Amino acid sequence: MIKSLGFLLLRLSVGIMLIHHGYEKLENIENFADAFVRPLHLPFPIFFSYIAAFSEIVGSWMIIFGLGTRLGALAILGTMSFAIYHAVVTGGFNIYLLELLVLYWGGAACIVLSGGGKFTIDHLILRTLKQV
Repeated sequence: MIKSLGFLLLRLSVGIMLIHHGYEKLENIENFADAFVRPLHLPFPIFFSYIAAFSEIVGSWMIIFGLGTRLGALAILGTMSFAIYHAVVTGGFNIYLLELLVLYWGGAACIVLSGGGKFTIDHLILRTLKQV
């Protein structure tokens, strides 16, 4: 039970704090694409900017509610991996650029590897399916 409470706190911390970053990206997607996607020379920068925003928004809601928890965390993990890569390429190993990104990355990785715990909709669904 204590372990599941820890995962709940982790999920809420990561999800609630990260979700606003996705909404901020949507406010000015062109600016985000210019600042973060185009410097990586990825094709279709606007498309990938929307992918980043939606992975942060939808992924955060998924881990907050615990519905498709690992999938939501995997989306966040992928986005944070690109963000860390961008930070290293453009700013080197600057702890002030990396610290928040690495914390989100680590939280998402923990959820991907361990799941969301018992206080999730995923757990309720699995428990119900086992009773049938």
